[in-house]
Amino acid sequence: MKQVIYILMVFIIVSCKEDKGLSRQLPPAETIEQQKNSHAEGFTLIKNDNYSILTISNPWPKADKVYRYALIPKENASKITLNKDDFDGMIVTPVQKIVVTSTTHIPALELLGVEQTLVGFPGTDYISSERTRTQIDNGDIRELGNNEGINTEVLLELRPDVVVTFGVDGTNKTMETIEKAGITVIYNGDWVEKSPLAKAEWIKFFGALYHKESEAKSIFDQIEKDYLEAKSIAAKASKKPTVLCGAMYKDVWYLPNGTSPEAQFLNDANVNYLWSETKETGSIALNFEAVFNKAKTAELWLSPSYYLSYDALEKANAHYTQFDAFQNKKIYTFSNTTGKTGGVLYYELGAARPDLVLKDMIKICHPELLTDYKTTFFKPLD
Repeated sequence: MKQVIYILMVFIIVSCKEDKGLSRQLPPAETIEQQKNSHAEGFTLIKNDNYSILTISNPWPKADKVYRYALIPKENASKITLNKDDFDGMIVTPVQKIVVTSTTHIPALELLGVEQTLVGFPGTDYISSERTRTQIDNGDIRELGNNEGINTEVLLELRPDVVVTFGVDGTNKTMETIEKAGITVIYNGDWVEKSPLAKAEWIKFFGALYHKESEAKSIFDQIEKDYLEAKSIAAKASKKPTVLCGAMYKDVWYLPNGTSPEAQFLNDANVNYLWSETKETGSIALNFEAVFNKAKTAELWLSPSYYLSYDALEKANAHYTQFDAFQNKKIYTFSNTTGKTGGVLYYELGAARPDLVLKDMIKICHPELLTDYKTTFFKPLD
């Protein structure tokens, strides 16, 4: 009997050490309804009569902590009592003032019609949207510096209800300072998702903050429908052109691996991406010779890094001119599609509107299938 008790105690101790906050029990609720996501895996929303529980389970790659937030409707804020130790933050909804730290968050606010609640952003010049730029020009959105060194003095002066940020490893001293000041910080993990539609589904995350769950679902459902319809059109193509992506950075050529969201776009556009079979974690890193030997005769070259023109490519590396896509002027980039202050539109809107990204690729790779469509992001290289 003593031996059994000892084994049980060891098991409990080990389990506690390995738990890392992953198995905290939810507070009891009378009525629970879990919102089901179609693609996104990094967040869940559980609703009951008095409040909702927003859980972020994958805020960054290989995260070992789950974040849990109580979303309390304003009319219930004075009626219920929750244990703060059960949550990483409590937010009264709908949110009245918000700070976001990535341009990928801007489209969700605009699609939900709540962009007027944005009060601060680090690096406002990167924002391309004309609607949000008007707010910046009117002084309604404060400049917060940059993500590497957010101006916490200005942010604390703004006193937002919540700061939506992103993390790469869970270490962010600036956000720790903000949390100590009593402002809730939420790590948005949309960029960790494995597919374009999964990333876009994070509009439901923002919908939960604004009591706009049904609106967010309706918006995403339409995006998903348009994406799948475009994919079915691409499947009718009689030919699959060969495609090269990326460019050199110093001595390394980086390309999307075959399981990445970028490669999924190419697969759904029904093209022959030359590295579609790779399964590396992160980007593929190759030398110039390896890429040239495989892709010298590629018919199309998409997203040649940050290069804006054929002249810039040639000046960077004269060997680029040896590719057929260079010689045939079949290179396309999204880097030339910018807002008035230079922000690249693709980095802002692309994740939220994968249907438009896919249509762009179909238009370039199979122009006969979308004859009346004009590309949103990708343009011929200058």
